[in-house]
Amino acid sequence: MVQYKQEPSSALQMAQKKAAGTSNSATRRRWWNLRQQWRMLGVFEINPEHEFYQLTSMIKEGMHASIQITTEMPGQNTLTTEHFKAEETQTHEGFVMQTFAAPVFAKLRASVNITEEEYMNSLCSDGCYLQFVSNSKSKADFFVTNDKRFFLKTQSRREVRFLLSNLQAYTDHFEKYPHSLLVRFLGIHRIVIPTQMKKYFIVMQSVFYPDERINIRYDIKGCEVGRWTDPDKEGKQIIKVLKDNNFEGQYIELGQEKSWFAHQVKVDTAFLRELNVLDYSLLLAHQPLHRDELEGKHSLANLVIRTTKSVYLDEHPTTSDPSKIPLLKETSGEVTLDSTDCGSGQLEAAAGSSGEGINQQDRSCPVSDAIELQEFHEHHRRLLPNFQNAVHVIDGPHCRYFVGIIDIFTIYGMKKRLENLWKSLRYPGRAFSTVSPTKYSHRFCRWIQDHTQ
Repeated sequence: MVQYKQEPSSALQMAQKKAAGTSNSATRRRWWNLRQQWRMLGVFEINPEHEFYQLTSMIKEGMHASIQITTEMPGQNTLTTEHFKAEETQTHEGFVMQTFAAPVFAKLRASVNITEEEYMNSLCSDGCYLQFVSNSKSKADFFVTNDKRFFLKTQSRREVRFLLSNLQAYTDHFEKYPHSLLVRFLGIHRIVIPTQMKKYFIVMQSVFYPDERINIRYDIKGCEVGRWTDPDKEGKQIIKVLKDNNFEGQYIELGQEKSWFAHQVKVDTAFLRELNVLDYSLLLAHQPLHRDELEGKHSLANLVIRTTKSVYLDEHPTTSDPSKIPLLKETSGEVTLDSTDCGSGQLEAAAGSSGEGINQQDRSCPVSDAIELQEFHEHHRRLLPNFQNAVHVIDGPHCRYFVGIIDIFTIYGMKKRLENLWKSLRYPGRAFSTVSPTKYSHRFCRWIQDHTQ
C-alpha cells in the first residue's frame, strides 16, 4: 500500500515560520541586551539626571568651539616656542573655556592619524559622555566619550603645569620614537564656571579601544607591596583592574615582537627617568585573535601593507589619513608595491623568500626577510597591526595585546623621598612603589623582561 506524506497546511507553515522568526528575534534581542550590558560595564551614562551632566555639556560646547579653531588653522609643520606657550580663552554662556598649546596637540593628534573631524565627532557627539568607574584609588574624575575612544580626566594645576613645562620634551620623544608606548595626551583645557568650579582636564587616547572583547585588565608597576586586587570583591558595575601579583605565572606572549617591546619600554622609562618621574604604570589587556585575524596577519600581502604603513608613518608622522597612504596596487590580479611609497627607497619587512603573490619584475621596493626585521627592531620600529588604535596594540602569535604607559605626573620630590624612608622601615626587604626614578625604571623594565615571551 502506498503511503502518502501529509503536507502541512499553508496556515500551519505560516505559523511555524512566524514562531521561528519570533524565536530568532528573541535570540537577537537577548544578544543585543547582553552586548549593551557588557558595553556599559564600569561606565554610567551621564544623562540629564546625572550630577555631572551640566559640566560635561559645557565641556562639549567648549571643546566644539576649540576644535573648530584648530580645524580652520593650517597644519604646523614646525612648532615654535609660541605654539607651546599658546593659550586661548573663549567665553560662552555661563562658563569660560581655556585651551593650552592647541597647535602642539593638533599635531600630536595628526601623528596618530586622528583627524580633527574624527576628534570633534567623538568628543562633541549627541551621545552622552560616560562616567568611568573602576577600583582605582585616584581622586580624579574620569569621563569617556560615548564611543569610548577618548578619556577626559580632571587634573590638578601642578600636574597640568608639569605636563606643559615638559611638553617640548614629550613631543620630541614621539618624533624620535613614533611607536612609543607612552599614552598620547591630545589636549589640555580649563573650564571655569563662575561661583561654582574651576577644573583643569586633559584628553587622552584610550589604551583599551575598542574594548568589546576585553574582559580582563591589569595595572602593572613592577613591585609587590599593595599590588593585589581580589577579583571577587567590589560591585559588578565596577571595572576591576588587576595588579602585578594577579599576573604571576602568566606571560605576555609576543613572539618576534618581544625584543622590540622590551626595548621600547626601556627607552620610554629612560625618558621618564630624565623627568624625575616614578609611580607610572603599564596598562595591559589581551584578547585571543580570531581565526581570520590569524590567517590574515600571516599573509604576505597583509604583511607588506602593515610594514609599509609602519615605515611611512615613521618617516611621515604628521600624516592624518592612513587611507591616503599609497601602499599597494594591483596589476593583472597580482599585488605589486607602488613605487610612490618607498619612503627612503627601502622597505624593511619580514616575508617569505619566495615572494609569492608579488610580481617580481614590477616590484620597486625589495621585500627582505628576518634580517630586515631585526633592523626594524634596532630602529625602534614594529609591524603595526591593521587596526584603528595601532600605537597601543601589539599582535602576538595568538593574542592581541593592548598596552600603554600611564600616570606620568608623580615627581620624586621631598614628599616622595619621605614616603620612601617610611616604607623602607615598614617593608624591609620588600619591593614597594615609592623608590627613586632610577630604581623604579630598572625594576619596571626587569618585570617586563621576566614576564614577556
